Amino acid sequence: MIKSILVLLLLATTNLMAQEPVQKTTYDTLLERVKKSDQTVDFKELRLAYTDTTKYNPYGGDKGKRKTMFDALNAKQYDKALTDATTILDSNYLDLNAHFAALVSNRELGNADKAAYHKFVFTGLVNSIKNSGDGKTPETAFVVISTDEEYVLFNVLGLRVQNQALIKEKGHDYDKMTALDPKTNETVVYYFNIDKPFGWLGKSLKN
Repeated sequence: MIKSILVLLLLATTNLMAQEPVQKTTYDTLLERVKKSDQTVDFKELRLAYTDTTKYNPYGGDKGKRKTMFDALNAKQYDKALTDATTILDSNYLDLNAHFAALVSNRELGNADKAAYHKFVFTGLVNSIKNSGDGKTPETAFVVISTDEEYVLFNVLGLRVQNQALIKEKGHDYDKMTALDPKTNETVVYYFNIDKPFGWLGKSLKN
């Protein structure tokens, strides 16, 4: 009799656990909207929400896969580049380089709708960085969640990075980046707030 009651209780508990809905994070909710091409998504909120997930790793990423992706892209092997881009995005959907490669590959393969989608995501992510400040001073630094974002922004601006220096000011961490404008041969300096990547690193070193 007691054994039967225990079995019934176990079954009831199992059923309740199965029925309990999986809690979605803010990142999950925003990402779903992005994948539906919701033009009202706040990409800065999406990026910052990603830093609160267990998947966030500002110094991670498959560098080998990225290299083969760009090698394929430069060789006009668009199917291969698209496959690599998809693999990278499966791991980190906010990877700017992968969205760029997917955009170009789909465009060259004649997949206009998919190319337009990846352009929407790439542009949204880049603009959220550009709109976070003007980068001219530490106080108005661009807010980034990885160093990859810094280099992609320089590529978008057509600038070549010459030097990088880490500075700390008023309790915040910054990358001071010196770059060359090849069109004018002028040197420019931009600041990037790297509190998120450094915060992640500090927690990782403590674990």
